[in-house]
Amino acid sequence: MELIKSIAKKIIVVIITLEARLVIKKYKPKIIAITGSVGKTSTKDAVYEVIATSFIARKSEKSFNSEIGIPLTILGVSNAWGNPLLWAKNILSGLALILLRKHYPQWLVLEVGLEKPGDIRDVTKWLTPDIVIMTKFSDVPVHVEFFSSPAALMEEKAALVDVLKKEGLLVLNYDDEKVLALKQKSKSAVFTFGFSDEATIRASHDEIEYDKEGNPEGTIFKVNHDGTAVPAHLPGTVGRQYIYSVLAALCVGSFLKINMITMVEAVAKFKTPNGRSRVIKGVKNTYIIDDTYNSSPIAVEAAIATLSQFKTKGRKIAVLGDMLELGKYAVTEHKRIGTLAGGVCNTLLCIGVRARYFAEGAEIGGLSEKNIFQFDDTKEAGKFLELFIKDSDVILVKGSQSMRMERIVEEIMAHPEEKGELLVRQEEEWQTR
Repeated sequence: MELIKSIAKKIIVVIITLEARLVIKKYKPKIIAITGSVGKTSTKDAVYEVIATSFIARKSEKSFNSEIGIPLTILGVSNAWGNPLLWAKNILSGLALILLRKHYPQWLVLEVGLEKPGDIRDVTKWLTPDIVIMTKFSDVPVHVEFFSSPAALMEEKAALVDVLKKEGLLVLNYDDEKVLALKQKSKSAVFTFGFSDEATIRASHDEIEYDKEGNPEGTIFKVNHDGTAVPAHLPGTVGRQYIYSVLAALCVGSFLKINMITMVEAVAKFKTPNGRSRVIKGVKNTYIIDDTYNSSPIAVEAAIATLSQFKTKGRKIAVLGDMLELGKYAVTEHKRIGTLAGGVCNTLLCIGVRARYFAEGAEIGGLSEKNIFQFDDTKEAGKFLELFIKDSDVILVKGSQSMRMERIVEEIMAHPEEKGELLVRQEEEWQTR
């Protein structure tokens, strides 16, 4: 049965990829390709909000960034998962786009990811972007276990720069030396973003915003460009990592001559996707930093930094699940991140086999063993946490996708009836897993 599914998937990928290529050839949309170790989805969403103020645009749904997800976005259809009838409908929809003349977006905002060597190079054989955005490269990126080294993985992602149109734009994170080095490869215009003074568009004065009662409302910061500073606001989201996504989007908008005030107003309506540092009200007057979409060393570092900035009269609790697909780096990276967490949080909950190394690192970071708890699964951890938390506690929840850390958030959120709206992986397909 698995062999049949695998063959069927390959056939579907071939068909929808061919249709996507023909659609691009026919309608000639401008293409923005976004890649990096972290921040792809939030950057994609921020870019879409900015350019949609002036152009007809389409973005990848959720985190559709694979050999299936990219063609699906180009065709404007959803993932049919294991439903053959819906796949047939998708294929017919693609065929209609090719044979008939239909309205089509001027811009496509595509998230481009990988799982194994060759994934992005295969895409570059038929996709030629007008704009490429590089978010950030991690020293130990997710999926590294499938590559010979982190450098090999980064080289795979950098393949997008090689096919960028000469009249296009390369957008680089100035604060990441590995990303900034790609400037030497580009024959196109280059805009940079970050907190560095030398960045084309930079941020400053960032902090978590609170209302009069001390409740967190989001993140505020200033955008600096061409000698002017404009105040900006990210509602419902905390963390410097999402400011980077906004800055990248502003680089794109500036290149396209969109007014800065218009762009900042659009960003104020932008909400990061579910499971990405969204602040959710918890039971017992607590707050949850829901960062459950996925996890990698660099992403957990950012999440812990956000937790450290949070103002609260209560405790700071980190709930960390296994970081997967790190290969030979798994033990050392879990220990390193545990050490960072131990220096910030009052209590640490570790979920999963690899997470035991979080515990070892946390003790090195100064956290007492009595404040470290280990669990095998999210259900057990969630039940414990519901009883453990107290008034004004702030709880960071983060782990790799397959750890299903959103189930812990569901257990302690003040309004679980809103889980379908607020939490990640609430679709029927995920609920059966």
